[in-house]
Amino acid sequence: MDEHTAKAFDADLKEISGKISAMARLIEQQIVSASEILESGDTGLAKQVIAADNQVDAMQREIEEKAVITIARRQPVAVDLREVVGALRISNDLERIGDLAENVAKRALLSAQEFRAINGVTLQLQHMFELVLEQLKNVIQAFAAKDTDAAEEVWRADQEVDALNNSLFRELLTYMLENPRTITFCTHMLFCAKNIERMGDHATNIAETVYYIVKGTSLPGERPKADVTSLETLPQA
Repeated sequence: MDEHTAKAFDADLKEISGKISAMARLIEQQIVSASEILESGDTGLAKQVIAADNQVDAMQREIEEKAVITIARRQPVAVDLREVVGALRISNDLERIGDLAENVAKRALLSAQEFRAINGVTLQLQHMFELVLEQLKNVIQAFAAKDTDAAEEVWRADQEVDALNNSLFRELLTYMLENPRTITFCTHMLFCAKNIERMGDHATNIAETVYYIVKGTSLPGERPKADVTSLETLPQA
Protein backbone atom coordinates (compact mmCIF):
# COMPACT_ATOMS: atom_id res chain seq x y z
CA MET A 1 0.00 0.00 0.00
CA ASP A 2 1.59 3.31 -1.08
CA GLU A 3 1.68 6.37 1.17
CA HIS A 4 -1.35 8.04 -0.38
CA THR A 5 -3.43 4.86 -0.17
CA ALA A 6 -2.25 4.26 3.38
CA LYS A 7 -3.38 7.74 4.45
CA ALA A 8 -6.72 7.28 2.72
CA PHE A 9 -7.15 3.90 4.38
CA ASP A 10 -6.35 5.37 7.80
CA ALA A 11 -8.99 8.04 7.20
CA ASP A 12 -11.51 5.35 6.25
CA LEU A 13 -10.71 3.37 9.40
CA LYS A 14 -11.08 6.48 11.54
CA GLU A 15 -14.50 7.14 10.02
CA ILE A 16 -15.62 3.55 10.56
CA SER A 17 -14.40 3.60 14.18
CA GLY A 18 -16.24 6.85 14.75
CA LYS A 19 -19.45 5.30 13.44
CA ILE A 20 -18.95 2.27 15.71
CA SER A 21 -18.53 4.57 18.72
CA ALA A 22 -21.64 6.57 17.82
CA MET A 23 -23.66 3.40 17.37
CA ALA A 24 -22.44 2.07 20.72
CA ARG A 25 -23.44 5.31 22.50
CA LEU A 26 -26.97 5.07 21.13
CA ILE A 27 -27.24 1.45 22.24
CA GLU A 28 -25.89 2.30 25.69
CA GLN A 29 -28.76 4.78 26.01
CA GLN A 30 -31.21 2.10 24.90
CA ILE A 31 -29.91 -0.17 27.66
CA VAL A 32 -30.25 2.59 30.28
CA SER A 33 -33.80 3.34 29.11
CA ALA A 34 -34.80 -0.33 29.06
CA SER A 35 -33.57 -0.67 32.64
CA GLU A 36 -35.59 2.37 33.70
CA ILE A 37 -38.71 0.92 32.06
CA LEU A 38 -38.50 -2.18 34.24
CA GLU A 39 -38.80 0.01 37.33
CA SER A 40 -41.28 2.61 36.09
CA GLY A 41 -43.37 0.78 33.50
CA ASP A 42 -43.11 3.99 31.44
CA THR A 43 -44.85 3.14 28.16
CA GLY A 44 -43.71 6.41 26.55
CA LEU A 45 -40.07 5.56 27.21
CA ALA A 46 -40.66 2.03 25.94
CA LYS A 47 -41.98 3.43 22.67
CA GLN A 48 -38.85 5.62 22.37
CA VAL A 49 -36.58 2.58 22.74
CA ILE A 50 -38.58 0.70 20.11
CA ALA A 51 -38.49 3.67 17.72
CA ALA A 52 -34.71 4.06 18.15
CA ASP A 53 -34.18 0.62 16.62
CA ASN A 54 -34.65 2.07 13.14
CA GLN A 55 -31.78 4.49 13.81
CA VAL A 56 -29.57 1.65 15.02
CA ASP A 57 -30.34 -0.35 11.87
CA ALA A 58 -29.50 2.66 9.70
CA MET A 59 -26.17 3.13 11.47
CA GLN A 60 -25.29 -0.51 10.92
CA ARG A 61 -26.04 -0.17 7.21
CA GLU A 62 -23.79 2.91 7.01
CA ILE A 63 -20.92 0.97 8.59
CA GLU A 64 -21.43 -1.97 6.25
CA GLU A 65 -21.49 0.28 3.18
CA LYS A 66 -18.37 2.16 4.26
CA ALA A 67 -16.54 -1.08 5.04
CA VAL A 68 -17.40 -2.63 1.67
CA ILE A 69 -16.29 0.50 -0.19
CA THR A 70 -13.05 0.60 1.82
CA ILE A 71 -12.23 -3.02 0.99
CA ALA A 72 -13.00 -2.47 -2.70
CA ARG A 73 -10.94 0.72 -3.00
CA ARG A 74 -7.99 0.04 -0.69
CA GLN A 75 -7.70 -3.76 -0.96
CA PRO A 76 -6.29 -4.11 2.57
CA VAL A 77 -4.48 -7.24 3.75
CA ALA A 78 -3.43 -8.77 7.07
CA VAL A 79 -4.19 -6.59 10.10
CA ASP A 80 -5.70 -3.85 7.93
CA LEU A 81 -8.24 -6.28 6.50
CA ARG A 82 -8.95 -7.69 9.97
CA GLU A 83 -9.80 -4.19 11.20
CA VAL A 84 -12.41 -3.66 8.50
CA VAL A 85 -13.89 -7.13 8.81
CA GLY A 86 -13.82 -6.78 12.60
CA ALA A 87 -15.78 -3.53 12.38
CA LEU A 88 -18.43 -5.35 10.35
CA ARG A 89 -18.70 -8.05 13.00
CA ILE A 90 -18.86 -5.52 15.83
CA SER A 91 -21.61 -3.50 14.14
CA ASN A 92 -23.62 -6.70 13.77
CA ASP A 93 -23.26 -7.53 17.47
CA LEU A 94 -24.19 -3.96 18.43
CA GLU A 95 -27.30 -4.16 16.26
CA ARG A 96 -28.32 -7.38 18.01
CA ILE A 97 -27.84 -5.75 21.43
CA GLY A 98 -30.15 -2.96 20.27
CA ASP A 99 -32.73 -5.56 19.19
CA LEU A 100 -32.57 -7.18 22.62
CA ALA A 101 -33.09 -3.85 24.39
CA GLU A 102 -36.08 -3.30 22.11
CA ASN A 103 -37.44 -6.72 23.11
CA VAL A 104 -37.37 -5.71 26.79
CA ALA A 105 -39.21 -2.50 25.95
CA LYS A 106 -41.88 -4.50 24.11
CA ARG A 107 -42.36 -6.69 27.18
CA ALA A 108 -42.98 -3.52 29.16
CA LEU A 109 -45.71 -2.48 26.75
CA LEU A 110 -47.35 -5.90 27.05
CA SER A 111 -47.48 -5.77 30.82
CA ALA A 112 -47.02 -2.17 31.96
CA GLN A 113 -48.97 -2.56 35.20
CA GLU A 114 -47.44 -5.87 36.22
CA PHE A 115 -43.80 -4.82 35.94
CA ARG A 116 -43.76 -3.51 39.51
CA ALA A 117 -45.41 -6.60 40.95
CA ILE A 118 -42.29 -8.19 42.46
CA ASN A 119 -39.74 -5.47 43.21
CA GLY A 120 -36.93 -7.86 44.07
CA VAL A 121 -37.06 -9.35 40.59
CA THR A 122 -36.88 -6.02 38.79
CA LEU A 123 -33.94 -4.99 40.98
CA GLN A 124 -32.05 -8.12 39.95
CA LEU A 125 -32.80 -7.43 36.31
CA GLN A 126 -31.53 -3.88 36.71
CA HIS A 127 -28.32 -5.23 38.23
CA MET A 128 -27.91 -7.47 35.18
CA PHE A 129 -28.43 -4.42 32.98
CA GLU A 130 -25.73 -2.53 34.92
CA LEU A 131 -23.23 -5.34 34.41
CA VAL A 132 -23.99 -5.60 30.69
CA LEU A 133 -23.74 -1.83 30.26
CA GLU A 134 -20.32 -1.88 31.93
CA GLN A 135 -19.25 -4.76 29.68
CA LEU A 136 -20.33 -2.87 26.58
CA LYS A 137 -18.58 0.36 27.56
CA ASN A 138 -15.39 -1.52 28.43
CA VAL A 139 -15.30 -3.54 25.24
CA ILE A 140 -15.90 -0.50 23.02
CA GLN A 141 -13.02 1.24 24.81
CA ALA A 142 -10.93 -1.88 24.21
CA PHE A 143 -11.80 -1.71 20.52
CA ALA A 144 -10.82 1.95 20.28
CA ALA A 145 -7.52 1.33 22.10
CA LYS A 146 -6.87 -2.10 20.52
CA ASP A 147 -6.43 -3.33 24.11
CA THR A 148 -6.52 -7.14 24.15
CA ASP A 149 -6.11 -7.34 27.94
CA ALA A 150 -9.25 -5.24 28.45
CA ALA A 151 -11.08 -7.31 25.83
CA GLU A 152 -10.14 -10.50 27.64
CA GLU A 153 -11.45 -9.08 30.94
CA VAL A 154 -14.85 -8.50 29.31
CA TRP A 155 -14.72 -12.01 27.86
CA ARG A 156 -14.24 -13.52 31.32
CA ALA A 157 -16.74 -11.24 33.09
CA ASP A 158 -19.69 -12.72 31.20
CA GLN A 159 -19.98 -15.51 33.77
CA GLU A 160 -21.31 -13.06 36.37
CA VAL A 161 -24.25 -12.14 34.14
CA ASP A 162 -24.88 -15.83 33.48
CA ALA A 163 -24.90 -16.59 37.21
CA LEU A 164 -27.49 -13.88 37.88
CA ASN A 165 -29.64 -15.18 35.03
CA ASN A 166 -29.49 -18.71 36.45
CA SER A 167 -30.46 -17.52 39.93
CA LEU A 168 -33.33 -15.40 38.66
CA PHE A 169 -34.58 -18.22 36.44
CA ARG A 170 -34.98 -20.54 39.44
CA GLU A 171 -36.51 -17.81 41.60
CA LEU A 172 -39.14 -16.99 38.99
CA LEU A 173 -40.06 -20.65 38.58
CA THR A 174 -40.62 -20.81 42.33
CA TYR A 175 -42.95 -17.80 42.22
CA MET A 176 -44.91 -19.38 39.38
CA LEU A 177 -45.37 -22.66 41.22
CA GLU A 178 -46.33 -21.02 44.50
CA ASN A 179 -48.76 -18.51 43.01
CA PRO A 180 -50.20 -19.16 39.52
CA ARG A 181 -51.42 -15.55 39.38
CA THR A 182 -47.80 -14.47 38.90
CA ILE A 183 -47.26 -16.65 35.82
CA THR A 184 -47.82 -13.89 33.26
CA PHE A 185 -45.53 -11.45 35.06
CA CYS A 186 -42.85 -14.07 35.70
CA THR A 187 -42.92 -15.23 32.08
CA HIS A 188 -42.26 -11.67 30.93
CA MET A 189 -39.41 -11.44 33.43
CA LEU A 190 -37.89 -14.73 32.22
CA PHE A 191 -37.79 -13.36 28.68
CA CYS A 192 -36.32 -10.06 29.88
CA ALA A 193 -33.59 -11.85 31.82
CA LYS A 194 -32.70 -13.99 28.81
CA ASN A 195 -32.56 -10.92 26.58
CA ILE A 196 -30.17 -9.21 28.98
CA GLU A 197 -28.04 -12.35 29.23
CA ARG A 198 -27.84 -12.42 25.43
CA MET A 199 -26.66 -8.80 25.43
CA GLY A 200 -23.73 -9.97 27.55
CA ASP A 201 -23.03 -12.72 25.02
CA HIS A 202 -22.82 -10.16 22.22
CA ALA A 203 -20.46 -7.98 24.29
CA THR A 204 -18.34 -11.12 24.66
CA ASN A 205 -18.46 -11.60 20.88
CA ILE A 206 -17.11 -8.08 20.46
CA ALA A 207 -14.30 -8.87 22.91
CA GLU A 208 -13.34 -11.89 20.80
CA THR A 209 -13.37 -9.72 17.68
CA VAL A 210 -11.09 -7.12 19.28
CA TYR A 211 -8.63 -9.86 20.20
CA TYR A 212 -8.79 -11.26 16.65
CA ILE A 213 -8.19 -7.84 15.08
CA VAL A 214 -5.02 -7.29 17.11
CA LYS A 215 -3.61 -10.81 17.38
CA GLY A 216 -4.96 -12.49 14.26
CA THR A 217 -6.07 -15.50 16.32
CA SER A 218 -8.96 -16.47 18.55
CA LEU A 219 -8.82 -16.02 22.32
CA PRO A 220 -7.10 -19.06 23.85
CA GLY A 221 -9.23 -21.52 25.75
CA GLU A 222 -12.93 -22.24 25.82
CA ARG A 223 -15.32 -19.32 26.18
CA PRO A 224 -16.37 -18.94 29.85
CA LYS A 225 -20.09 -19.73 29.99
CA ALA A 226 -22.24 -20.33 33.05
CA ASP A 227 -25.78 -20.03 31.66
CA VAL A 228 -27.70 -23.26 32.25
CA THR A 229 -31.26 -22.00 31.71
CA SER A 230 -31.40 -23.36 28.17
CA LEU A 231 -30.77 -26.83 29.63
CA GLU A 232 -33.66 -26.63 32.08
CA THR A 233 -37.37 -27.02 31.47
CA LEU A 234 -40.33 -25.61 33.30
CA PRO A 235 -41.46 -28.02 36.04
CA GLN A 236 -44.98 -29.35 35.86
CA ALA A 237 -47.29 -27.76 38.43
